Amino acid sequence: MVSKRRLSKSEDKESLTEDASKTRKQPLSKKTKKSHIANEVEENDSIFVKLLKVSGIILKTGESQNQLAVDQIAFQKKLFQTLRRHPSYPKIIEEFVSGLESYIEDEDSFRNCLLSCERLQDEEASMGASYSKSLIKLLLGIDILQPAIIKTLFEKLPEYFFENKNSDEINIPRLIVSQLKWLDRVVDGKDLTTKIMQLISIAPENLQHDIITSLPEILGDSQHADVGKELSDLLIENTSLTVPILDVLSSLRLDPNFLLKVRQLVMDKLSSIRLEDLPVIIKFILHSITAVDALEVISELREKLDLQHCVLPSRLQASQVKLKSKGRASSSGNQESSGQSCIILLFDVIKSAIRYEKTISEAWIKAIENTASVSEHKVFDLVMLFIIYSTNTQTKKYIERVLRNKIRSGCIQEQLLQSTFSVHYLVLKDMCSSILSLAQSLLHSLDQSIISFGSLLYKYAFKFFDTYCQQEVVGALVTHICSGNEAEVDTALDVLLELVVLNPSAMMMNAVFVKGILDYLDNISPQQIRKLFYVLSTLAFSKQNEASSHIQDDMHLVIRKQLSSTVFKYKLIGIIGAVTMAGIMAADRSESPSLTQERANLSDEQCTQVTSLLQLVHSCSEQSPQASALYYDEFANLIQHEKLDPKALEWVGHTICNDFQDAFVVDSCVVPEGDFPFPVKALYGLEEYDTQDGIAINLLPLLFSQDFAKDGGPVTSQESGQKLVSPLCLAPYFRLLRLCVERQHNGNLEEIDGLLDCPIFLTDLEPGEKLESMSAKERSFMCSLIFLTLNWFREIVNAFCQETSPEMKGKVLTRLKHIVELQIILEKYLAVTPDYVPPLGNFDVETLDITPHTVTAISAKIRKKGKIERKQKTDGSKTSSSDTLSEEKNSECDPTPSHRGQLNKEFTGKEEKTSLLLHNSHAFFRELDIEVFSILHCGLVTKFILDTEMHTEATEVVQLGPPELLFLLEDLSQKLESMLTPPIARRVPFLKNKGSRNIGFSHLQQRSAQEIVHCVFQLLTPMCNHLENIHNYFQCLAAENHGVVDGPAVKVQEYHIMSSCYQRLLQIFHGLFAWSGFSQPENQNLLYSALHVLSSRLKQGEHSQPLEELLSQSFHYLQNFHQSIPSFQCALYLIRLLMVILEKSTASTQNKEKIASLARQFLCRVWPSGDKEKSNISNDQLHALLCIYLEHTDSILKAIEEIAGVGVPELINSPKDASSSTFPTLTRHTFVVFFRVMMAELEKTVKKIEPGTAADSQQIHEEKLLYWNMAVRDFSILINLIKYGRLFVEAFLKQCMPLLDFSFRKHREDVLSLLETFQLDTRLLHHLCGHSKIHQDTRLTQHVPLLKKTLELLVCRVKAMLTLNNCREAFWLGNLKNRDLQGEEIKSQNSQESTADESEDDMSSQASKSKATEDGEEDEVSAGEKEQESDESYDESD
Repeated sequence: MVSKRRLSKSEDKESLTEDASKTRKQPLSKKTKKSHIANEVEENDSIFVKLLKVSGIILKTGESQNQLAVDQIAFQKKLFQTLRRHPSYPKIIEEFVSGLESYIEDEDSFRNCLLSCERLQDEEASMGASYSKSLIKLLLGIDILQPAIIKTLFEKLPEYFFENKNSDEINIPRLIVSQLKWLDRVVDGKDLTTKIMQLISIAPENLQHDIITSLPEILGDSQHADVGKELSDLLIENTSLTVPILDVLSSLRLDPNFLLKVRQLVMDKLSSIRLEDLPVIIKFILHSITAVDALEVISELREKLDLQHCVLPSRLQASQVKLKSKGRASSSGNQESSGQSCIILLFDVIKSAIRYEKTISEAWIKAIENTASVSEHKVFDLVMLFIIYSTNTQTKKYIERVLRNKIRSGCIQEQLLQSTFSVHYLVLKDMCSSILSLAQSLLHSLDQSIISFGSLLYKYAFKFFDTYCQQEVVGALVTHICSGNEAEVDTALDVLLELVVLNPSAMMMNAVFVKGILDYLDNISPQQIRKLFYVLSTLAFSKQNEASSHIQDDMHLVIRKQLSSTVFKYKLIGIIGAVTMAGIMAADRSESPSLTQERANLSDEQCTQVTSLLQLVHSCSEQSPQASALYYDEFANLIQHEKLDPKALEWVGHTICNDFQDAFVVDSCVVPEGDFPFPVKALYGLEEYDTQDGIAINLLPLLFSQDFAKDGGPVTSQESGQKLVSPLCLAPYFRLLRLCVERQHNGNLEEIDGLLDCPIFLTDLEPGEKLESMSAKERSFMCSLIFLTLNWFREIVNAFCQETSPEMKGKVLTRLKHIVELQIILEKYLAVTPDYVPPLGNFDVETLDITPHTVTAISAKIRKKGKIERKQKTDGSKTSSSDTLSEEKNSECDPTPSHRGQLNKEFTGKEEKTSLLLHNSHAFFRELDIEVFSILHCGLVTKFILDTEMHTEATEVVQLGPPELLFLLEDLSQKLESMLTPPIARRVPFLKNKGSRNIGFSHLQQRSAQEIVHCVFQLLTPMCNHLENIHNYFQCLAAENHGVVDGPAVKVQEYHIMSSCYQRLLQIFHGLFAWSGFSQPENQNLLYSALHVLSSRLKQGEHSQPLEELLSQSFHYLQNFHQSIPSFQCALYLIRLLMVILEKSTASTQNKEKIASLARQFLCRVWPSGDKEKSNISNDQLHALLCIYLEHTDSILKAIEEIAGVGVPELINSPKDASSSTFPTLTRHTFVVFFRVMMAELEKTVKKIEPGTAADSQQIHEEKLLYWNMAVRDFSILINLIKYGRLFVEAFLKQCMPLLDFSFRKHREDVLSLLETFQLDTRLLHHLCGHSKIHQDTRLTQHVPLLKKTLELLVCRVKAMLTLNNCREAFWLGNLKNRDLQGEEIKSQNSQESTADESEDDMSSQASKSKATEDGEEDEVSAGEKEQESDESYDESD
């Protein structure tokens, strides 16, 4: 029987065509029947007609259907019996077939025989089959007639080769072929196959297609192999039949190896196949894939399936859309639609395959994952990842991981993603929800590059998809903004900003979603509020969107509500929102090409709206100094970054300048009088003024008035009559004034340059002996005075730092010196004012209560320690870990350690604490602009001689000294850390104010990371100069003092400052070159130019040097500094900097040894010690450097053996406070760090050793055995850590035991030696377990159960190894006594436990033919253990 098989798509279509033709024919026949006379019955005396009539079929003439009077099966049975019982059988068969041939000579008769018969018995028809067969089909169902009728049909078929359809639209060749389908039995299948293949070879192409697609319904399973071979040959000869042949081959039962050959044949022809044929071909390839060859086939398919022919239709369609929009028609529309349909159909085929075949989706992901080169990644890869992500939910995590890795490595970049969306947006549109889900997942990452990729998904989804998807994108972004996660909020707001610029009209349709964020402002930072109001204001006041008044109304309502709040947090939102909105309203649009001159200029009405809004903000904030200062700062930022309309700028200029003079500037000749606690003096003036025309800043009187009013003192009528301005607003107000003047006069500050010189009304700030006699309130007053003065000077430096005249540069440097001097004085006051809270310096904070608790806690701690210092003098080595940590992290932040020696002796030894106070107070200092660091261009020893026409006789020498250099470098270092360090590296602790790390960097964060990097690159040359000067300083110092750092000729203060400068410079270089943005193509030029600066310091080279050459030269340049490194911290930063440079090189493996050599030099160097007996090297830094050394050395085991075998014995034999002579960094304090790192690295190393196989060569076995011998030898020295001991034993089980399995016979003695050594180690581990139980040390006992389990597994594994090598009799178990670390038996426990140790000992002794008794073995082992313990007993178990 022919097995019925599922119809393919093409077969389905054919059947439908046949059915349709039959349906159309039947009513025509019935109508004809009614119109003809009754003598339409075929009257013929032939045997053929008679036998048919007898059996139940009445033949009709013309277009009438043949009539079937009986059931179909009854007819076949009756005719078969009639023929079989006929006297002339089998000759009657020939006569019957001849009659048939004669009958079908007439075309109408032949057609009637091919069409279905008409039933006369309707009641029987309802009980039987609903479909009536044709006469030919009925005759083919009779076995004795079938071969002859098939022959007749095949002879008849060529007559109709070139007549596709007759007058009735009936396709005769297709009808003939359909008679052969679904026969209940094929008598001679082989003959039928031969005839069909012959017919295919001569038939026209369209008929070939029909016959080939019908083959599965015609042939039986036994013929599939022969047909498959014939079709494969035909596939080679005729490429036009590729689609039907492959369609059929996938439906036949064929040998997998044969299908493999066909598939390879098709794969070779893939590049030349037409687009419309591609879906069927890909379907065949995917359906023929097996789990074994899936990866190989998919990888080849990826390479050969070049979708350039898919790119072309999309581009044509884009042009088609443009033509249609202009009212023109294109003739290629149908072709275009067809091409797009083929692309969509192709991906539908792939979707279907990966949905039902898990192996295909996994292989596809693996193939993409294995692609290493950036250039090999295609648009097709990204589309496939998106398709699999949307189709198979089980693979989502896998795809996310692959995507993350590709993004990190720079393989998938923005250009590729943009091409993917622009080419295949029709395919991706159906996966919109999945793409948004993927983007949401990527935005939760901590890696900035991955977050950026997620944001690009949102951006391109909005750009290329329809309105519904755009709405979903905006909804998803709003969800991110309301999530509260800082990184998500920032990214989502940045995307919204881009979308507003990219497609404002589309964003306007979704403005209602964005407007909803106004209800969730509580968890948004000030910087994010700026972005949000910028987006909303752009939508509300865009000239293209006139119908946006509802957004304007809502924004006005929210802003007025927030401004009227008494809570600073909400007032802050109102101020930022109002100023941002005013900036958009008053933006200068004169340069906009899309607007006419009338619409570009700000109308009087709009100008009035802007000024009234700003006046509203001013009036709502004037009662609060903090709110006023925030308003001034926000307004200053607006003027700095946005180009305002001239009308608005003019109004601002007039208002600000007059108000500032009235509020803060007084005549220097008139000294204020009043009941001040300190005498008022004009200090810090840079020039001698005439008594008549000098000005001064009225600071102390204003501060006193504010504090006096705050404390509830009486206010005189004179005071109440004039407006009292808080000194808190001095610096912010000046910043606003300066930026306004700068913008109005194109950077010229002549109008306000008098403020650079003018003195300030202060009092003597140097505390001297009066510090202790001051009251707490007076000390707080002095601290506030100094803070305000410092902030004034910082803003002065911000304003005038870019002046070019020598005189102005000199004044700026002098102000910089004043800042450093004042910070030293401030430290003295802070040290004795524990509960002091400084005045705010930055006002865009969510709460006014920023860090007083931190300051109070540290100060109280200092005060408390000061009282009990005498008790601790005798035990200086017992400093707490927190002291050590603060000393390590913040000692370099102190610009002038020696000045602190002038403090009261109560605080001697606590200098680092006061430095920590100042460090924690950075949030209260005004932020230095990035332009300030142009001062670094003044060399460390450069002298400026200031000559002016007015004072030609006076010369003054000004230079950028080490304290000022350190001050600038510290600030720059903090800025780079804030902007360039990845968020994962500076993660905010739980329950800590999320915005605290951003305080003091608000101006900086309004710039992009690229801008910051570009600015710092301009400073590379001066920073290299400073680095070389400091290097020369330490080189000369070492030469003068013969390498002794603390010699008599060394100035300690200068030494520490220079050392801190060195460290900060290396820190800045490291932060700069470690920036993750260099992996993006658009930033490659920045990296290239930076490396060119470094390499040119070594030798002047060409500008067009390759990147590898620049990296190599930069590495050598920086490496040269290692000889002058003054501290261990600097050494670590230098190593990390060199590693960052190497990471960017493709030949980094060649330089790994240089890193290892340098790290070893630093470990072997004697570093200057701190003030106490304990070394100033922190454990974390030592841990990091040691890890770097062991990771980069060519042989980790040799390095560990050197430290453990040379350094440790030297340390044991040295005096108590000494160190190892080979490794001076190895001391009793740092030994635990060395020990832990070596054990961890040893365990990592042995895990990487491949177990090996029996097929490996003998040389490989010997090398691995040697490696394991060395590893076990190192382990014997480092065994005293239970945790790492267990991990090593586990690695031994997994990696080494398989090697011993097949090495035992050839290298028996080596294996036994290895096991005997290892047995001693495991025995000691057992004793460590006993030790932990005796001492009840919970840190150790938590590791004991897992260790015991691992040792038991080792017993079983060794037994299995001996069994495998036919030495099972050499293995026997015994009892091991529990002993402590000294080898003494533990009496309180029963020695009943059987462990791995004695088993290995007994096994090895038996295998080596040693007949020692159990006791004798134990005694021998104990002796070995005691010898080991004498080496290790000084260390406590971890």
